[in-house]
Amino acid sequence: MITEALATTSGNVGFKSRATLDDSPETQRKTRVAVELAKQGDDGALRFLYVSYVHNIYGYVRSIVRDDHEAEDVTQHVFVKLITTIVKYDDRGVPFFAWLLRLARNVAIDHLRANRFLPTGEVLDRAAACGTDLDCVETVRAALATLPDEQREVVMLRHVVGLTPGEIADWMGRSEGSIHGLHHRGRRALQRELARLESGPSTRRLGQLAA
Repeated sequence: MITEALATTSGNVGFKSRATLDDSPETQRKTRVAVELAKQGDDGALRFLYVSYVHNIYGYVRSIVRDDHEAEDVTQHVFVKLITTIVKYDDRGVPFFAWLLRLARNVAIDHLRANRFLPTGEVLDRAAACGTDLDCVETVRAALATLPDEQREVVMLRHVVGLTPGEIADWMGRSEGSIHGLHHRGRRALQRELARLESGPSTRRLGQLAA
């Protein structure tokens, strides 16, 4: 069964909140081949897509649902849903990963609605920078909550999902120049807000987020 294959793969992969997206020409070629095979129900192709994108999708979903365990469940639902929806993907200038992000966003929002919890906006959890410092994590969340929606989305896609400005532009339907502008303004706003919220060691360790 395809779902059993995915379940077996997930047990071996584990979840990371951030992973660098491999967007090399060779990976793109393999992805195109895997997508076409997956449309025909090929288990190996689905496993390839899962392993290639699960960490990026988990990081994105985690920033929406704001809970590690829920993010794991939602991420699994994304790839289970992919089994039946991948036939709808048509490569007409839209990269597969951008399409998969939209699917993940829809599944995550549906999850929040089902649990009657809709956040005011996605939150970037820089646990790697904060470590176990809960005050540090809360400071980042508070700072990100002040950003305009598009700036927060760009920062999230850049630093959590690991997309390039060009990929974010494709995903959001904006020019690459506007993405650079949103990213720059978002980083500057984060710097100002983090400095305002706290000037102690926790905030100083977060300099890499806005750098």
